[in-house]
Amino acid sequence: MIKPILVFGYGNLSRGDDALGPLLLDYIESHCDLTEIELLTDFQLQIEHALDLEHRSLVLFVDASVACINAFDFSQLSAAKDKSYTTHAMSPAAVLAVYVSIKKQTPPPSFLLCIKADSMELGEGLGLAAENNLQQACLFIKRLLQQPTLNYWTEQAETTNLRKERCKT
Repeated sequence: MIKPILVFGYGNLSRGDDALGPLLLDYIESHCDLTEIELLTDFQLQIEHALDLEHRSLVLFVDASVACINAFDFSQLSAAKDKSYTTHAMSPAAVLAVYVSIKKQTPPPSFLLCIKADSMELGEGLGLAAENNLQQACLFIKRLLQQPTLNYWTEQAETTNLRKERCKT
């Protein structure tokens, strides 16, 4: 049976802060009720992952990002063919676009949680700043998964975007 919520954490545990996505899934596995939640992890997103979106009510992609302004950013996604569409590693938006292309339907509501990273060098461990950012993201994800509704997740994405805009000015 397919669970309605998919949380997909991707990254490489051997590349320093790139491990943030899979590490957040470890937290979810040990601290959250998984009755309605499926966890999926991989090193990177690929075209085949579009099939994992089928029959879901909500999808959350989790990744490390050096572009975050805050400890983490949370945003709603739209399907888009971006430059990653034809590469080996895809963006979440490109995975959604593949879903639209093969299923001929709108993808499930999807969101992206980026956790601020500093260094993703091969063989490095998780940095202290990334560890702190992960702790903040863990608190956020626990609240988010306790209210798995599109309205709540959308409100949280809007709040995060407002916080991001205030930091830019």
